[in-house]
Amino acid sequence: MLTLATGLDALTRFGRALADPIRCRILLTLRDAPAYPADLADALGVSRTRLSNHLACLRDCGMVVAVPDGRRTRYELADERLGHALDDVRTAVVAVAADRTCRDADEQGCC
Repeated sequence: MLTLATGLDALTRFGRALADPIRCRILLTLRDAPAYPADLADALGVSRTRLSNHLACLRDCGMVVAVPDGRRTRYELADERLGHALDDVRTAVVAVAADRTCRDADEQGCC
């Protein structure tokens, strides 16, 4: 049974999905069109096992859905508005200090 995440829970799930560069690339690829895992793995240059793990995370976060297509499974964004949100986040201006990375901030517990 599916439930709908809203508000803070939806933001938390979106953040978790975007926390890995490979998951970001998967989402951006699916923003353009649904795709099959083998095609995604080839396009992104990652192993099918690694891709499968990231797709499982994205499914758990509610960002993508698996759609049966005959003997194959196709993946697509769970909601077309996620594509618009990805575009908004990707084009947003983020203010960062020149001498600091998010990884540096994470070690100090603030990112």
